[in-house]
Amino acid sequence: MLKKMIFLLFTLVLSSCTSLKYSVNSSKYKSKSYNERVRFVILHYTALNDERSITALTKNNVSSHYLVTQKREDSVYSLVPDTKRAWHAGVSSFDGYKNLNDNSIGIEISNLGYSNASKQKTSDLKEGMVDITMFYPYNDAQIFKIGMLLKELTAKYKINPKYVLGHSDIAPTRKFDPGPKFPWKHLYDNYGVGAWYNSKDFNHYYSQKLFDSYSVVALKKELEKYGYTVNSTDVWDLESKKVIAAFQMHFRPRKVDGVFDLETFAILKALNRKYK
Repeated sequence: MLKKMIFLLFTLVLSSCTSLKYSVNSSKYKSKSYNERVRFVILHYTALNDERSITALTKNNVSSHYLVTQKREDSVYSLVPDTKRAWHAGVSSFDGYKNLNDNSIGIEISNLGYSNASKQKTSDLKEGMVDITMFYPYNDAQIFKIGMLLKELTAKYKINPKYVLGHSDIAPTRKFDPGPKFPWKHLYDNYGVGAWYNSKDFNHYYSQKLFDSYSVVALKKELEKYGYTVNSTDVWDLESKKVIAAFQMHFRPRKVDGVFDLETFAILKALNRKYK
């Protein structure tokens, strides 16, 4: 008798469930409060040739969303969907965000990076001084493809211009890519992507008197204001010099020495004025 009652109860519950309907309506209502998950685009060089770059990014425990090879006839290779998390940034931070793999698109560029021919030059590189002649150039076809890809991605995801960055910008103490030969200004001028300062603002801030009024801590706060992660000590230690070098590789590649001079100051102040 008990078994019969349980069976009848189960039958009633099952029949009531089958009368319910489930569906998801994605068109009737829309929230206005949201933004894109993708906030950054990070550019890298592979430090490898085309073949080894493809192998590294498809066979090993590292990945990026896109790869731009050196061959003019090659397409841009999409290796990871934009919606997925690629492993390209590592330990990283910028403008309060950390672990940028979570919210960035990574673009790897096939390029040999820099030459190890001179031990002295390589030692200088580790100290924050960069000789631009150590680095390999990018070819015109690569720059065209990168420019077009960046235009597409920044428009699609409404990316803040100053969030188009190099690996060295988000990990300045351990990375140099895409290096001082990467043409940030050319991409800004010709493709309208990334950040650059206004000459008028630069001239306004190019004042020795104004520069001398800033303490080391105050200058570091200007770097932080733009987005760089830097310590708060009152000296330019090696860690701080590497941050300055990363900034210079991006915005003053002709002279990368890790020294926070008047020109570096004027560029940084102009950027902070433009990208508040």
